[in-house]
Amino acid sequence: MLTYNKRSTSFRKFLYISPFMILLFIFAYYPLYGWVYAFFDYTPPIPLSKSPFVGLQWFRSLVENEVKVDQLLQVIKNTFGMSGLTLLFSWLPMVFAIFLTEIKAVRFRKFIQTVTTLPNFISWVLVYSLAFSMFSSEGVINGMLRQLGLTDAPILFLQSSEHVWITMWMWTTWKALGWSAILYIAAIMGIDDSLYEAAHVDGATRMQVIRHVVLPSMLPTYFVLLMLQIASFLNNGLEQYFVFQNAFNKDSIQVLDLYVYNLAMGGGSYSVSVAISMLKSLISVVLLFSVNGLSKMLRGESIV
Repeated sequence: MLTYNKRSTSFRKFLYISPFMILLFIFAYYPLYGWVYAFFDYTPPIPLSKSPFVGLQWFRSLVENEVKVDQLLQVIKNTFGMSGLTLLFSWLPMVFAIFLTEIKAVRFRKFIQTVTTLPNFISWVLVYSLAFSMFSSEGVINGMLRQLGLTDAPILFLQSSEHVWITMWMWTTWKALGWSAILYIAAIMGIDDSLYEAAHVDGATRMQVIRHVVLPSMLPTYFVLLMLQIASFLNNGLEQYFVFQNAFNKDSIQVLDLYVYNLAMGGGSYSVSVAISMLKSLISVVLLFSVNGLSKMLRGESIV
């Protein structure tokens, strides 16, 4: 009877998660069928069944065609640059969460947290609209500079390819900082009160409490998120760079995801774009298991 109840409970739990498993299969695993396009010379609207099979031709073209090689090198450089900046400053949400929880005025703390979290729910289209209204040639910033007599001609902030990596990182940070800090705030809330009491009994200052109590308690969360960031190093996303790209900054802003989109939708090279996406996914999986193995070797913990 006990075994029957356990089986019944397990089956009910399985039914609870089955809708999410179905959604995961539909949106995450079923699209992998599209990888077959990388092995055909596909041109819409010709059906795939009538397209000639070319094997690894598109994969070879990525290293044999000099134009594509140059483009890929520049795109990879952009991807590594922007992902590297994000990785380099991955500690910012943790520090922001610490100083946010140190604010003793509850209303002010909630106000700051709300203001910094809301941008995460704004679409990149609206973010670009805000950037355009502020930094375009007729925007607020150029208008103020002309009124103050600091410049005669408008400064082309959005059209410039200089420092585009830094500006993209700044927009990403502005949009995601408050939201990213939520996990660290939860980690701080989970710290045992006895640790704070022991630190205060020993005469620790607020900075010493942060250094010896708060930071060590947050590091496990930080390392897990850091490993996930490294595993998704090539996945910069598309929306941000798509809305900010233009003819002047295209070479510097085009990351791998945007390059794949432009190849397919702009150049009609569907099979080549699928081949690049396929390689990117495989490299991301290799990075995930490599980082997981490194974590298991150094910290004795893994995420997979």
